[in-house]
Amino acid sequence: MALDNLPAGYFDARDTLRPDAAEAVAALHRAGLRVLMLTGDSAAAAAPIAQQAGITEVEAGLDPAGKLARIRALQQSGLRVAMVGDGINDAAALAQADAGIAMGTGADLAQEAGDVLLLRARPAAIPATIDLARSTLRVMRQNLIWAVGYNLLGIPLAAGVLYPGLHILLSPWMAAAAMALSSVSVLANSLRLRGWAPAMRQTLAVRSQN
Repeated sequence: MALDNLPAGYFDARDTLRPDAAEAVAALHRAGLRVLMLTGDSAAAAAPIAQQAGITEVEAGLDPAGKLARIRALQQSGLRVAMVGDGINDAAALAQADAGIAMGTGADLAQEAGDVLLLRARPAAIPATIDLARSTLRVMRQNLIWAVGYNLLGIPLAAGVLYPGLHILLSPWMAAAAMALSSVSVLANSLRLRGWAPAMRQTLAVRSQN
């Protein structure tokens, strides 16, 4: 701003990090994930934000097509890619990524393109989402192993494998009870997820107590 062709003042507008952004990035790194920043901003504007957040890989000046191309390049190199975004410019990349995570406060197009919608625009929810997904997959694998093992054992018994040597047959009511027990076991194992809590929340709680 100038008066009579002499500098009188200036306005300095800067992006600021959300309070939990740096901790969220650190949690992703601890989980063994590679974190990149893809932005349409200039390199000069992106570098300070990336440094504050703890991100070392920054690609600036990307338009929507550039972000999409970068996601495809990562996938073609054999990586599974999760994309986090909230703007219209992120929609194509969100749709292309193996897991698109959209912020609930972002553009409608981005929300529709994402596979996961975070209702709150809190970076801490990103590692929590990945942690919950991994926990869910772990429980699904446990249920599958249990169900397959249970049936491998139960089907021969129901077919009378013990009858020739021991003259033992599985009665219909016992077979029905066994199938019910299998379903109850799978359900009980799945319900353990109700007690799931983000690891990041536990870390923050410990720090607050200290």
